[in-house]
Amino acid sequence: MANKKLTRVLSIDGGGIRGVLPGQIMVAIEQQLQKKTNNPEARLADYFDLMAGTSTGGILCAIYLTPDESGRPKYTAEQAVNLYLENGGDIFKKKMFSFGGITNEKYPSAPMEEALEKYLGNAKLSEMIKECLITSYDIERSNPHFFKRHKAIDNKGYDFYMRDVARSTSAAPTYFEPNHATSFAEVKYALIDGGVYVNNPTLCAYAATRKLDFGEDKIKPTASEMMMVSIGTGSTKYSYEYEKAKDWGAIGWIKPLIDIMMKGVSQTVDYQLKQIFDAVGKPDQYYRIEPKLVHAVSGMDNAGKENLINLRADGSESALDNEDKINKIVDMLIANA
Repeated sequence: MANKKLTRVLSIDGGGIRGVLPGQIMVAIEQQLQKKTNNPEARLADYFDLMAGTSTGGILCAIYLTPDESGRPKYTAEQAVNLYLENGGDIFKKKMFSFGGITNEKYPSAPMEEALEKYLGNAKLSEMIKECLITSYDIERSNPHFFKRHKAIDNKGYDFYMRDVARSTSAAPTYFEPNHATSFAEVKYALIDGGVYVNNPTLCAYAATRKLDFGEDKIKPTASEMMMVSIGTGSTKYSYEYEKAKDWGAIGWIKPLIDIMMKGVSQTVDYQLKQIFDAVGKPDQYYRIEPKLVHAVSGMDNAGKENLINLRADGSESALDNEDKINKIVDMLIANA
């Protein structure tokens, strides 16, 4: 029998400090949920069955899903954005003698780890409010590593502190050193940013959702039985001229390659999801919002005070530009609660 309600999935891309952009989109969605349900305590975790994220998107999802002592979401969407606005300047403070990340990672890990511990404390992956999929890559085993709540509940070998999950998914090569994460079964993993292979995790979220039960009305949903909300971190303004690129060596390609890889993956996954939902005749159940960078600089590590203000403004403006789409998303989330 067909499921009676749509399974609601959120996916957020990677993008460093540009996480402020999707963060502001999610603030607008949460505020509309509160307005339309007449419930000021409504939270994003109440209206999504699964959240997926890579890097900065993984951090946001971790914050949205962290419970307080009563089991309710600990943070609002606005409080989640504040992690970046209040701590971004310290997290992206240049490390001395790294020569821009060529001879060593560009930034020390301690400020990020302190911010993540402040927000996530001793919360465990197995304790998250809803299902999640947060990406990373295991450089010792040469395998993608997906942090999933249901696997953590079933086996301590897959359970971690959420501060370790967030640190692992955001360990961007050249920016931060890899994270040595240890599960509660004392299994160690050397993990880096999931953006190296899946900066847009929406397709991974789709595959994971197909295998899970979310209640009697949402059993192993097909594409026609899902709604997916995919949020980007702002398409970059960079383009690369042939005459310059043709003479680049390994060092010259480092930053452009990271940008192209992240942007290309996100664009490809968006195309694939559109085809999946079009094929089942449900194009209105897949939503992609790509915030616009108008005033902010697109660098993943530009956490200067002025750029943080501009990122927040660009995110808010993108929410207004997508007001009709956000209203449709919110109506569908409420109808399938």
